[in-house]
Amino acid sequence: MDNTNGIKEILSVKNNLSNEAPIGVFDSGVGGLTVAREIMRQLPHENIVYFGDTARVPYGSKSKSNILRFSRQIIRFLRTKDVKAIVVACNTVSALALETVQEESDIPILGVIAPGARVAVQSTKNGIIGVAGTEATIQSETYTKIIRQMNPDAVVIGKPCPLFVPLVEEGFAKHRITEEVIDIYLSDMRKTEIDTMILGCTHYPLLRSRIKAYFGEKVHIVNPAYETAMDLKKILFERGIENRSERAAAYKFYVSDAAEKFTRFANGILTYDVASTRLVNIEEY
Repeated sequence: MDNTNGIKEILSVKNNLSNEAPIGVFDSGVGGLTVAREIMRQLPHENIVYFGDTARVPYGSKSKSNILRFSRQIIRFLRTKDVKAIVVACNTVSALALETVQEESDIPILGVIAPGARVAVQSTKNGIIGVAGTEATIQSETYTKIIRQMNPDAVVIGKPCPLFVPLVEEGFAKHRITEEVIDIYLSDMRKTEIDTMILGCTHYPLLRSRIKAYFGEKVHIVNPAYETAMDLKKILFERGIENRSERAAAYKFYVSDAAEKFTRFANGILTYDVASTRLVNIEEY
């Protein structure tokens, strides 16, 4: 199902979609939980359907054509859950596929790059901004383009950190080996004059304390999750589709592999108790 014929029909939203319809959130794995967590905090009445593509993580080393194919499959799956909006909680997808899937959809789809770029531009004092991300995100130069649209004089220094994602996925965020990898990747950036650094992958906030300690107080660390949640809140309000119910929100979690491992990891990140995670054969979509 990789062709684009009929995508509009496949993605067509129901006219009677309820305000209580869920928000779809997806990522290559567990990293998007940092965004889901912020949505839970800032939009406590919104229901959420989360999908983690744990069978195909990491995305950062994949080609643009595969990232687009994966994204379309996941969006098709989320649309079967009658979601009213989708948050692409993945910088790689936001960099390589967001504009295309937005054009193909009739519901709001938002990414995490623009919110992160905006807060970095607002935070920097000297205009020198660092970006740590996957290979695909850094090579796309999407952060650079968006930052310079906001501040043409900004200097953006990007660094791909491909091992950060598997370190997080394997539970090594607090292991000493992670400190060594941080030093290997970011030692050159620490020698620059950056005063602001964007965690340009939703997995990276799980390494935030280590990265912050490495750079010290002189560098402000930007986690785009909060700004993404606030952008979502604004979009829902402007379209009149925010959930006005006072009922407790419902959260559902799906993955393409290793459901039990995902559940354990999610329960270490979220304040919400994830009882179970369901497996989905995403290649069917």
